[in-house]
Amino acid sequence: MNLKQRIKSTLIEQVKRRLEYVEAAAESARTLSTDGDLKSDGKYDTRGIEAGYLAGAQIKRVEELKKEIELLESIQLDLPAQSVSVGSLVDLELNGKVKKHFISSSAGGTLLNIDGTAILVISAFSPIGQAAINLVVGDEFEVETASESRIYKIVGIE
Repeated sequence: MNLKQRIKSTLIEQVKRRLEYVEAAAESARTLSTDGDLKSDGKYDTRGIEAGYLAGAQIKRVEELKKEIELLESIQLDLPAQSVSVGSLVDLELNGKVKKHFISSSAGGTLLNIDGTAILVISAFSPIGQAAINLVVGDEFEVETASESRIYKIVGIE
C-alpha cells in the first residue's frame, strides 16, 4: 500500500471510529428521550423535549459522518500527478520549509503521522486547497490570513 492509500485508509478509519461513537451517543439520547424517567413534572419541565432535540442532533451528525466516509472513499488516488487535485500529496514550501499536504474532499485540518512523516490534510474547500487546485510544480500562490500574507510554492506532487 503506497503512502496516499495509507493516508486515505487512515482518514476513513478515523471517521468510522467517530461514527461508532456518535451512533452510540445517538442511541443513548434516543433512549433517554423516550424513557419514562423524563416524564414531565409540570409545564416548565422540558427535560424530555431537550433530550429529543439532542437525539435529533446526534442522528444528523451520524448522517454527516456517513456522508464524509462516502466522500473519502470516492477520492481517486491514481490520477496523473501533473497538477494539484483532490487526492494529491503535495509538497508545499513556506518560509523555506517543505511540508507534505494531502488534498482531500473532507477531514481538513487533520494531522497524520505515517511512518514518521507528518502529513497535514487540507480540504479542497479551504483557502489553501482552493488556491492550490490545478497548479503545477514550481507555481506559487498567496493566501491571506488575519495577521499576514503567506506565499506557498509547490515543490512536489504525487
